[in-house]
Amino acid sequence: MDEKDMMTDITQGRTSVISKYHRNIDKSGTKDSSDCSPAERLIQAPLSPERSDAVYSHTSSRDSGWHIWSGWWSEEVKGHTESGHLPAPSESSGRDSDRQEHEDETQENVLNEETQNMEKDEDKREPIKELKLYKIASELLQTERAYVTRLHLLDQVFCAGLTEEAGKGTFPVEVVKSIFSNVGSIHTFHSQFLLPDLEKRMSQWDSTPRIGDILAQLAPFLRMYAEYVKNFDSAMDLLKQWMERSAQFNAIIQDIQSQEACGNLTLQHHMLEPVQRVPRYEMLLKDYLKKLPEDDPDRSQAEKSLNIISMAATHSNTAIRKMENLKKLMEIYEMLGGEEDIVNPSNELIKEGQILKLAARNTSSMERYLFLFNNMLLYCVPKFSLVGQRFTVRTRVGIKGMKVLETSNDDYPHTFQVSGKERTLELQASSDQDKEDWIKAFQKTIEIFQQKNESFKSASKEVVDEVSKEELGKRAPRWIRDNEVTMCMKCKEPFNPLTRRRHHCRACGYVVCYKCSDYKASLRYDGNKLNKVCKDCFFILTGRVDTEEPVSGKKRGILEIEAAQVSGNSFLCGFLQYSTDRTKPCQRLWCVVPQHDALVLYLYGAPQDVKAQSTIPLLGYQVEDVQRSVDHPPTSFRLRQSKSVHYFTADTEEVKLRWLGVISKAVIGEMPECQTPDDGDFANVCHEDMPDGT
Repeated sequence: MDEKDMMTDITQGRTSVISKYHRNIDKSGTKDSSDCSPAERLIQAPLSPERSDAVYSHTSSRDSGWHIWSGWWSEEVKGHTESGHLPAPSESSGRDSDRQEHEDETQENVLNEETQNMEKDEDKREPIKELKLYKIASELLQTERAYVTRLHLLDQVFCAGLTEEAGKGTFPVEVVKSIFSNVGSIHTFHSQFLLPDLEKRMSQWDSTPRIGDILAQLAPFLRMYAEYVKNFDSAMDLLKQWMERSAQFNAIIQDIQSQEACGNLTLQHHMLEPVQRVPRYEMLLKDYLKKLPEDDPDRSQAEKSLNIISMAATHSNTAIRKMENLKKLMEIYEMLGGEEDIVNPSNELIKEGQILKLAARNTSSMERYLFLFNNMLLYCVPKFSLVGQRFTVRTRVGIKGMKVLETSNDDYPHTFQVSGKERTLELQASSDQDKEDWIKAFQKTIEIFQQKNESFKSASKEVVDEVSKEELGKRAPRWIRDNEVTMCMKCKEPFNPLTRRRHHCRACGYVVCYKCSDYKASLRYDGNKLNKVCKDCFFILTGRVDTEEPVSGKKRGILEIEAAQVSGNSFLCGFLQYSTDRTKPCQRLWCVVPQHDALVLYLYGAPQDVKAQSTIPLLGYQVEDVQRSVDHPPTSFRLRQSKSVHYFTADTEEVKLRWLGVISKAVIGEMPECQTPDDGDFANVCHEDMPDGT
């Protein structure tokens, strides 16, 4: 279908929607041209060549079909992009685009007028719904066209221009890769798959008035935005750094930004659009579902799409919040003059602000500043400085055991009291509303902290039950071998041969560091002799109460999942040699594709580690069987996505084929087949390289 035919079909789709309404208004006769509505006169007008040229059609670029596209950034797909199916914006295309936008805006106004007229008649509800659904689908298509143009600008103009210059040795090519992340994969997906499908559907709207099925098919691949969003903050810092460091780097960016295609916007503004795009899909789809009848055949597909897109939007929003939180923590760190342990992902700022502190002796008030975090309160004294350090931390008060009380003072209104283990503070707010806001913030923070602490205690109790609390100290445990862990199984700090060596708890058999094993308790299985035990076993065996806050009470990170736990419920696990650079030595890691998170590959240092070293989101990668060479043994394979490459080497050809079978499914969003259905297979596949227990 050429561009003119497609535009004609889209126009006929608009005509069909409004014509159904007018057929309900007047079924008795035929209207002449003078009786036509403004919308009909606009829609029935002949299509100008300029209008046709503005259509952004990529249908011809999908000769191979969706089902055989197994990666985001294969050379084949890249070739399609370079072959001209997604042309760079030129001056003429820019003028055509402006003309397109003007006509779309005119048509949108007419459609709004028709909608208002139809809403006045109770008998015209059905045509109104059809028209509203069509408007939403049209808005999705129009915004998708504009978005693809921006992606082209990022990938084929900015990124390509900087990469070409980096090839001359002016600045490192790794800098460009780090800044643009996987924007090439995102561009390929939208320009060659999502946009063409939407254009084809809108041209066939009269016979197929739905978009839910298209989004249901393609929405799972929006998860690749997580990598872009996660990298966004560091990309902005790197971009700013190199624009200041390299004159040629800055000149290329300034030259592109001055072009008409940039619309007087900076590169930073254009790079923000992918971060905002997924929430935009969510908003449009929610509006679409509100207008969709309950019995419409497209409802189930649209609801399925919304669930997937909402999850992807949540990941994007979560990543954005984390980046904003870390940026705020860095600002506080500088304001406090480099206060220790502030810039930590587990710290979350709840509230900050000025307040008055009432003196204990004479009730005089002193100006102070509070930073309330999810796990502590920083009580600070202001410093009279416009630059550098602005506050000095006077006291840290832990949230554990904290209480907040409303107090009354005739001389000093709006007072309340914060009491903790470290100190009790009587504070005065600026108003009743300010006082209420502070008290609510404290109460909510304390409540959430207590809930998490209770969950931690329950989890600790369950761990003890697993190692048989009834027999703890009565019979010798099975020792976890040293080579099965690379970090302390209690505090999760990595071992090293000098300052943090391995020790075994004689009660539970865990491998712990010297700090976590600096306790002794009598063990019945050893004639009630005193033995070195870990902190948890010490309190259980002695019946004492731990008065210190547990190290593990912090918010659990995404990597803090025990290797043994996920290996026992995995599609595949085992040792692989791993590297991201073939010029450097490989590292032998314990790799797991867990059943609860089938699209992620977890990398552990050893089979009994309580925390993963890193993870690789498999969705969107291309898995390749590496040809045998000097640098690549016959059992090697690699994962590639845009500029990111991960190399793996299995011990045997059979093991390599198993990994290829699982990963090839995960990279396209399909559930892998379980490699461990039988007991014998489980032992051979999931634990084939795990050291034997004793």
